[in-house]
Amino acid sequence: MIERINVANLPTPKGHYVHAVRHNQTLYISGQLPVADDGSHETGASFEDQSRQVLRNMLAVLEGAGSGPEMLLKVTVYLVNVDHWPTFDAIFAEMLGEVRPARAVVPVPALHYGYLLEVEAIAAG
Repeated sequence: MIERINVANLPTPKGHYVHAVRHNQTLYISGQLPVADDGSHETGASFEDQSRQVLRNMLAVLEGAGSGPEMLLKVTVYLVNVDHWPTFDAIFAEMLGEVRPARAVVPVPALHYGYLLEVEAIAAG
């Protein structure tokens, strides 16, 4: 059984995708950009603010799908400038506490709307 999930308190995806897909007991979270809760794009926000927003978006998808951060299995982070990695790592630790999923960091030349990072994840649940 495949369940497609859109979370009510997040902006509706603009492309041909959903916030997450559940297959059996695995949740696949689509790439999340640091889009504001009201759907606006604040691409001029600092890297720190973008990092917190993208993680809030990922956590909102987890919660909306009936899961939680403790269920994260793997997180993939796409960074426009790999020099931001230490800052993101610190914010990730701050926001997720003891939760330590497998993780990958992928340097990329650019992201949609000019954002500095995007996060996708796989979770149990």
